[in-house]
Amino acid sequence: MTTKGGVVTQEFSAAFSTVAGEPAGVVWNKVCVVLKRELGDAAFGSWIAPAALREGQAGDVVVVTPTGIARDWIRRSAWRRVSELWAANDPTARRLDLKSRLEFEAAGGAVSAPASYEAKAEPIEIVLPVSSDVPALTPAAGAKASPVQGLQERFTFDTFVPGPANEFAHAVARRVASWADGHFNPVLFHGPYGFGKTHLLNALAWEAMRQAPTKRVVYLTAERFLSTFVRAVMDRQTAAFKEELRGADLLIIDDVHFIAGKQSSQEELFHTLTALVEDGRRVVFSSDRAPAAMTEMDARLRSHLQAGLVCGLEPADRALRIGILERKLQALSRQHGFDPTLRTEVMNFLADRFTDSVRELEGALNTLSARAGEGVSRLTLDEVQAILRPHLRAGEKRITIDDIQKATAEHYGMKQADLLSERRNRAIARPRQAAMWLAKQLTTRSLPDIGRRFGGRDHTTVLHAVRRIEALRAEDPALSQDLETITRKLRG
Repeated sequence: MTTKGGVVTQEFSAAFSTVAGEPAGVVWNKVCVVLKRELGDAAFGSWIAPAALREGQAGDVVVVTPTGIARDWIRRSAWRRVSELWAANDPTARRLDLKSRLEFEAAGGAVSAPASYEAKAEPIEIVLPVSSDVPALTPAAGAKASPVQGLQERFTFDTFVPGPANEFAHAVARRVASWADGHFNPVLFHGPYGFGKTHLLNALAWEAMRQAPTKRVVYLTAERFLSTFVRAVMDRQTAAFKEELRGADLLIIDDVHFIAGKQSSQEELFHTLTALVEDGRRVVFSSDRAPAAMTEMDARLRSHLQAGLVCGLEPADRALRIGILERKLQALSRQHGFDPTLRTEVMNFLADRFTDSVRELEGALNTLSARAGEGVSRLTLDEVQAILRPHLRAGEKRITIDDIQKATAEHYGMKQADLLSERRNRAIARPRQAAMWLAKQLTTRSLPDIGRRFGGRDHTTVLHAVRRIEALRAEDPALSQDLETITRKLRG
């Protein structure tokens, strides 16, 4: 394999001449032409092009990969197609096998080209790979991205909804993806599950590849890092593993906290991080907590994570949750071919009920869409609550109206009895209306039942309170913040 002007040229030897059929090298060349077109330049250049065709001990034909990692990728993602193309182009039906270089040598095979090689087929030019672990941005028509790649097409900056809770992390991710100078290194995004970390890292990777197609971007989950490293150790291919990661212009590892406590993997990640940073390459991680809280992680690695830029993602506020719901409704519209909308009170209920995780918020909307289809826009609040009741978080603390009254009274500095009294001055009436609204949002009690528990009021009074609070929230940020604070306290 030779390099010319940024293009890798793989020369396939025409080996093993037969009486009835073409040389094996010529057949392999035909197979590679089709594979390159179907897989795209990046995947083909990363995994298929470095392989060589060799003759096995039993006279069979063996595709020999330089590493066990490459062998596993081909076997998992392309071997069925390779076998089909080989059978279609080889009239003599020679058996084709797949081995790593170490396996081939252990079986007594010669890595150097056999003496029976007589000619060379025309070379195939292969563009240098964008990445060894992500699909090509523009795969050939009909080609499918490998299921092991990890990046998800739906997670882009276009589908990411920025807001006060994540705007700094969003700005940092865009800056890293633009390859701008003056970046911090490494960058760590942290926050609990469902806060958008994986979405942000995927979006960063896609944008970085779009901005600089010739640069090498590697995206890995921590689980994939661990499994690949362990496999490399077992195959005695740690040198190839190191080279694979340290050749990246941008290395992205999601959920790095999973590596904590695994000593050899931490050691390898530490040296990889050090090598990349010293070489001016970019490194981005995500975790479920800040480095200082990862006490089980190796102190040196934790220190290096803290030395860069640490960006926390906060819980989405109400406005951001509404924005996420609206964006998700647009996606459902494109996916199902109808225009789903939700009643205002339903949108507000979802945004107020699922406050801890964007995934849970989207899951609730998916449930409603699956159950009601085009009729989702006609669902009433009571119907939505009935549909979602079995899907609400198991084991969540059960909130009672009494709990709501006590928490509201404490927040506003009054007695619980004031909320049940007949007094109508604003200092009491507004907290009472807020407590009624919370009771409607956080419990499954009916309006008449809520009214009875607020001093024997009728359901029309409760309905008026709920509608009044809904109207005020849009124009009174202080009230909206009060309601969020009380809700979080009630949920512990």
